Amino acid sequence: MMGNSIVRSETFRAADYGLFAALTLGIFVVCVAVGSVNVPLGHTAGALWNAVAGQPQAEGTAASIILTSRLPRVICVALVGASLSIGGGAMQGLLKNPLADGTTLGVSNGAALGAVFAMTFGIAIPGVPFAGTMVMAILFAFLSLIIILSLAYRLDYSLSTNTIILLGVIYSMFVASIVSLLTTFAGDKVRSITFWLMGSLAGTSYADAAVLAVTALVCGIILLKCARELNAFAIGEDNARHVGVDVRRVRLVVLITVSALIGVCVSVGGTIGFVGLVTPHMVRMVVGPNHKRLLPGVMFGGACFLMLADLIARTILSPRELPIGVVTSLIGAVVFLAIFFRMRKGR
Repeated sequence: MMGNSIVRSETFRAADYGLFAALTLGIFVVCVAVGSVNVPLGHTAGALWNAVAGQPQAEGTAASIILTSRLPRVICVALVGASLSIGGGAMQGLLKNPLADGTTLGVSNGAALGAVFAMTFGIAIPGVPFAGTMVMAILFAFLSLIIILSLAYRLDYSLSTNTIILLGVIYSMFVASIVSLLTTFAGDKVRSITFWLMGSLAGTSYADAAVLAVTALVCGIILLKCARELNAFAIGEDNARHVGVDVRRVRLVVLITVSALIGVCVSVGGTIGFVGLVTPHMVRMVVGPNHKRLLPGVMFGGACFLMLADLIARTILSPRELPIGVVTSLIGAVVFLAIFFRMRKGR
C-alpha cells in the first residue's frame, strides 16, 4: 500500500516523507538501544527525548552510554548511509549503468588513499583531532576526480559514460596498489589502517556528525535539484540534449557533488562498499525509477540499511566488533545477486 501510494505521486509527498521518516526513526531508536549493553527501548526513547528537549537526564549509566557513545555513532552511520545511497542513485541515473555507484569513478579509492597517507605519515591539524585525515581524504577525492575527468576529456571531448567508467576502473586498480604499498610502510599502524579500510564508524563524535550533516544537506539539495535532468538521462544523452538539458554541465555538477559526499564519508568511516550500489535498486522496487521520488527514498533507505548493518557488526560477535564494510559487502553481494536474477527473470 505504501509503495502504491508513492508510485502514483509525481514527487515525494508529505505522507511519503512521514512514512519513511517513521521507519527510519524506529530503526534509529532500536540501534541506539541495542549493543554490548542493552538499554530498554523506553529508557532509550526517554533519554533521546530529554536530550532533544534540553531536560535533565535520569540518573544511571544508561543515559551516559546512549549520549556519549551510541548516539553520535548511530547518527554518523545514518548520515553516511544516506550520503552514499543518494550518491549511488545519482550515479546510476547519470551513467545509465545498474552497476554504478559513488565508487565507480575511483573517487572512493582516491579518498581512501589520502586518508591512509595522512595516517601513515601522521599528518594532522593542531588542535583538531582527525582533521588531517579528513582534509587529505577530501583533497585526494577531488584530485582523483580532476585526474579522471582530465584524462576522459583528452580521450573524449564529450565525456561519454563509457570512457568515464573505464578510466574509473583503471584508476581504482592503480590507487589500490598504492594503498597496499603505503600499508607496508605503516609499521605499528597497519592494524588500525587495515581495520579502517574495511570500514568502521567506531569512535565517531558529534563533530563528525556535524560535518556529515552539513555535507549531506548541501550535496543532497544539489542532487535533488538535478532529479529532472537525471530523468532525462534515462532516455539517453542525445534525447536529453533535445529536451534542453545541458548534458555536460549536469554531468560535472553530479560528479563533483558525489565526489564531495564520498570524500567526507570515507574520511569519517573508511571505505564502505555496496551501500550506494544496492540501496537504489531496493528502493526503486518500491518508489519506481522517477528520480524525483527515488533520490529522497534512497536517503532514507540508505540510512536504514547502514544502521542495521552497523547493528549486526556491533552485536553478532559481541564483545568483538566486525568492520561494517565486511557486513555491508556480505549482505550487499547476496541482495544484489537476488535483484540481478529477479531482473533477468523479469526480462
